[in-house]
Amino acid sequence: SLVYHRDVLEERSKNNNGTSSSIPTHLYGYGSYGASIEASFRSTRLPLLKRKVVYALAHTRGGGEMGRPWYDEAKYLTKKNTFNDFVDVARWLVGDDGATGGGEDADVNVEQPSIGKGITIPSKLSCEGRSAGGLLVGASLNQQPELFRAAILGVPFVDVACTMIDASIPLTVAEWEEWGNPNEERYFDYMMSYCPMQNVKDEAVYPSCLITGGLHDPRVQYWEPAKLAAELRHKTSKDSGPVILKMDMDSGHFSASDRYKYLRELAFEYAFLLDTLGCT
Repeated sequence: SLVYHRDVLEERSKNNNGTSSSIPTHLYGYGSYGASIEASFRSTRLPLLKRKVVYALAHTRGGGEMGRPWYDEAKYLTKKNTFNDFVDVARWLVGDDGATGGGEDADVNVEQPSIGKGITIPSKLSCEGRSAGGLLVGASLNQQPELFRAAILGVPFVDVACTMIDASIPLTVAEWEEWGNPNEERYFDYMMSYCPMQNVKDEAVYPSCLITGGLHDPRVQYWEPAKLAAELRHKTSKDSGPVILKMDMDSGHFSASDRYKYLRELAFEYAFLLDTLGCT
């Protein structure tokens, strides 16, 4: 799903005759627990739209937008389908029709409106995900880091195997229904093959990353975003973008309940995005 300022496509048509262009685009995804990320109105997206940024929602498998089968096709030992779908959406936005070729059902195709194909280029494409969506973004960056210019990983669940193997953590056993139990070899091996912490590419050029966490987060402990930030700084190329770790010392998983603090945090994230994408 896409939302944009109407002037964006008029300028695209005028300057590019409807072909590939370089409009700044922000891609958001989640894709877990059967949650549906609806294309609903949110006033907080207006600052991006007014600056001619296209806002895109990736309805990947693992979510519930297309019913129960859409969810079942990306959990347990098929979780990589979520990441493959997200990468394929990003490639479609930059005009690349190639599929990732991964996953048990990678040949699944969904009809897309032609209006967004080739609307941007990798240097103008950013992505965002929170919690399990942070896992989605982290795994997608490891799969194709060159596709993005910037990434926001909010309270990201990025150390999957280490967290899921520890049954003493309050939410772990219930989470086995989503990810599988890594105390079983087949699930452990599969988690290790996609876990963002274990799959950062040596000396690869990664996009600029803003990683956030909350000291009192009971769902994604603060050390997960901290460990990912350290891993990216240590292993990636010196030509990669900066890795910013922003740790809130007062908040939990859902950040601030104070409306004004939430807006200040959102302004910080948008400032990072707009600066990195070269928007004014």
